[in-house]
Amino acid sequence: MVALQDKPFRLTPQQFLEWEKTQENRHEYVNGYVIAMAGGTIAHNDISLTLYRLLYPQVRASRCRINVADVKVQIRRRYRYPDLVITCDDRDKVATQLFQYPKVIIEVLSPSTESTDRGKKLREYLSIDTLQEYVLVSSNESLIEVCRRNSDGTWQYIIYESGNELRLESLEFTCAIDEIYESIVLDEIVEEPFDAEEQEAEE
Repeated sequence: MVALQDKPFRLTPQQFLEWEKTQENRHEYVNGYVIAMAGGTIAHNDISLTLYRLLYPQVRASRCRINVADVKVQIRRRYRYPDLVITCDDRDKVATQLFQYPKVIIEVLSPSTESTDRGKKLREYLSIDTLQEYVLVSSNESLIEVCRRNSDGTWQYIIYESGNELRLESLEFTCAIDEIYESIVLDEIVEEPFDAEEQEAEE
């Protein structure tokens, strides 16, 4: 067993899978490096659980599987932990450790993960042949973004805001955005105060 270090350390994929079984906390595996997963905010957790509650009846009726946070997804030689993952593939229905053929992946954004969720993870997830929709959910405002695969293999980008109805076409699921964010105390966005004198100096 390898001791957790302050910075990412290297293992082979097989070493990582065996090592992670002995760990209390979750870790992702990217390009040979083990990366510890940080805890989220209350808003992050509340949104994830609300989405699970709303999606579960439709997912169950479709005979698919939905999991929150603790199930990793394999993308070639990488292992990620989405906030929610839904799979309808028979090969994943008997999986006990990880999913390989997800249909929908949902990430709830936070300041510490947003750039990765929009960058590296987006490119990785969209490379999965079975993925139909990648969903980014804000924890700062009532805003959800969906990347949806078209029939020709291209991707469509859609924004849903307060007053809209979210639609996940691959699951035939619809829900009001306001229902998702109902009773959730959103994370406050902290902005630097505007300094007029500094702005004038820059100009």
